Amino acid sequence: MQALQIHGAQDLRLSEIEPKPLAPDEVRIAVKSGGICGSDLSYYFKGRVGDFALQEPLVLGHEVAGEIAEVGDAIQGLALGDAVAINPARPCLACPDCLGGRSNLCRNMIFYGSAARMPHAQGAFSDFVIARADQCLPIPENMGFPIAAMAEPLAVALHAVRRAGDVMGRRVMIAGAGPIGLLVALAAKQAGATDIGIFDLAEPPLEKAREIGVDAIYRVGGVDNPLARFEANKGVFDVAFEATGALPALASLLRITRPGGRIVQIGMLPPGDVTLAANLLMAQEIDYLGSFRFHEEYQMAVDFLASGKIDVRPLITGTYGLNDADSAFEAAADRDQHIKVQLRFER
Repeated sequence: MQALQIHGAQDLRLSEIEPKPLAPDEVRIAVKSGGICGSDLSYYFKGRVGDFALQEPLVLGHEVAGEIAEVGDAIQGLALGDAVAINPARPCLACPDCLGGRSNLCRNMIFYGSAARMPHAQGAFSDFVIARADQCLPIPENMGFPIAAMAEPLAVALHAVRRAGDVMGRRVMIAGAGPIGLLVALAAKQAGATDIGIFDLAEPPLEKAREIGVDAIYRVGGVDNPLARFEANKGVFDVAFEATGALPALASLLRITRPGGRIVQIGMLPPGDVTLAANLLMAQEIDYLGSFRFHEEYQMAVDFLASGKIDVRPLITGTYGLNDADSAFEAAADRDQHIKVQLRFER
């Protein structure tokens, strides 16, 4: 079968690989749609994501949906032809974190398209992908595979909002109007936040933020700092989300989050030690929380998408075939043109 393998920075190849046999509790899925994530782009342009560097060829991709093409002998409740969203997380279900309800922190996690372990966890940008039954969430016929493939990034956003605690009626600021930042805005609005702002260096993604109903947008990076007025009285925002992985964005949030407020770190910061104004955290008792992937939020994401309560269609801005994968990755990195670029798997 064909698969998109990354061999090093900007060395992406459409390769022939051998399909693996199914275990009794597994299904084989014909992939139909797949979204290009920020981590995919980092592997493509840098050969690494944060502390995770490529050590062998890696099939990319973890935002996928498809149709069941083969079922293992022990499978119940799934059948050939079922349309499914595919949860790319395959936790062990036996370690203390899994048993404690935090499977996203599994010590033995296999997560599609990740170099965090060796051998690497191969991804799902391929003709077929193997999944356990618990990774497959049936979707309604009218949902469509492109929408279903958005369940993974939406789950990341939903998990981040849950990490923030109760946001009902809260004043929220988001750093970064990329796919995750915009999805956080939608998730926070669904959770009852009533005053949501977002800032970014680029104007086009901020226009998309306006389109999806974000209350206030701020373009930063110029001579004037539009966030400066929020620094008075030690900050005003109850909850802030860092969705860029850029230290200047985090520094801004530390200055505009109110005493006793909360910052949720979603973006992957640069590898190694980083400089953080920890005295602000201490003196203002700001809670600084990490948010990594998701667990039960994947089911929540599928439910929200199936019901239409969260509409992600405006965020899908480009679709490419596998044979044009390099162009797809270049387009996905063009923030003036695109939010979420997806791959279409045709047979």
